Amino acid sequence: MDLETDVTIWIALGAGILSFLSPCTLPLFPAYLSYITGMSVKELETNRSSKVRSKLIIHSIFFLTGVSVIFLSIGVGVSLLGGWMQTLLVGESGLFIQRLAGIFIIVMGLFVAGWLNIPTLYKEKKFRFTSKPAGYLGTFFVGLGFAAGWTPCIGPIFASILVIAASNPSQGTIYTLFYIIGFAIPFLVLTFFIGSTRWIVRYSNKIMKIGGIIMVFMGVLLFTGQMARISNFLLRLVGDSWFSNLG
Repeated sequence: MDLETDVTIWIALGAGILSFLSPCTLPLFPAYLSYITGMSVKELETNRSSKVRSKLIIHSIFFLTGVSVIFLSIGVGVSLLGGWMQTLLVGESGLFIQRLAGIFIIVMGLFVAGWLNIPTLYKEKKFRFTSKPAGYLGTFFVGLGFAAGWTPCIGPIFASILVIAASNPSQGTIYTLFYIIGFAIPFLVLTFFIGSTRWIVRYSNKIMKIGGIIMVFMGVLLFTGQMARISNFLLRLVGDSWFSNLG
């Protein structure tokens, strides 16, 4: 695994976290927990018993499993497609796909930061459930439906990771997996500390702007082919700091 791949893995992890903290997901988080557990939002926030927390965590795990099945399937499919394209477009295909990925991520970054309006991306396409899920299996299917939706914030961020996966098919599944882990970590943490959600919601728009700027920067690096150089710089920086601390 090369340096560029290492850095991209951390970017994919951060993209997953950003997707969860987006204004399209985080404010709805308590409502999702209420829906899949059958408990009111007020009850979730005030009842701190171990039984309730265990129920929340187990439901969250089943929900995230459903999400993961969809995301990982798409990631594997895109990686296979990227490998096929590189086989079909011999020669400079890798550079061509990388530059296309860079342009796409720049556009998505501008959209996520709120500086570009793309009406099509504001349309949500998700499965609607008219009744509450029946047990943990029902929660799993709700997770499938959530992941299948193309929400205004998650869609562009996840699509950017998929484009990176297509440009580096051998590592595409790993990128997708780390994106899923990034999405799951804050989901599980805030499930355990459900009362802490509100103060994070206040800063979600600022978080998205910062995330959008990072995406634009990432897109420029991909387009210009500077990702490896930045990776080497970061490795030297971390290495120098580590050795100086030993000294």
